[in-house]
Amino acid sequence: MKSFKDKAILFMATGGWVGYAPVAPGTFGSIAALPLCLLLASVDIGVAVALVIGLIVLSVWTAHMAAMRMGQSDPKQVVIDEICGMAVALLGHPFSPLCVLAGFALFRGFDILKPFPIRWVDRNVPGGWGIVLDDLIAGVCANALLHMGIFLLN
Repeated sequence: MKSFKDKAILFMATGGWVGYAPVAPGTFGSIAALPLCLLLASVDIGVAVALVIGLIVLSVWTAHMAAMRMGQSDPKQVVIDEICGMAVALLGHPFSPLCVLAGFALFRGFDILKPFPIRWVDRNVPGGWGIVLDDLIAGVCANALLHMGIFLLN
C-alpha cells in the first residue's frame, strides 16, 4: 500500500490525477494549468515570477520522485511539467481569450514538435530536470513568440 507521501507526490505530479486521462494527458495537463495562469495574471509580475520559480522547484522534485515511484524516466501521467510550461508561456501576458488560446497553441506546438534545443534537452537531461526543463524551454519559446505577435499586431 502506498504511503500518504507517495499519494501526495503522485497527486501533484499528475496534476490532480489529470495525467491519467486516457488520451493526450499533456494537453489536459496544459488545460489544468489555466486557473493557475489566471491567478498569475492577476498579481504583480514580481509576485508571479516568484510563484513560477517556486512552482518550478517543486515540479522538478515532484516529477523526479513520481518517476522513481512509477519506475519510468518520464511517465506520460506526470503533467506537472506541462503545468509549469503553460505558466511560463502565459507569464506576463493578460489572461484574455486570444492570449490564452495563442499561448496554449504555441506551447503545445513546441512541446509536441520539440524543435532544437527542446528535443536535445528531452533526450539528454536526466531526472526531474529532464522531465521539466524541456517544457520550460517550450514555455519560454511560446512566451517570446506571443510577445512578438502582440508587438506586431499593435
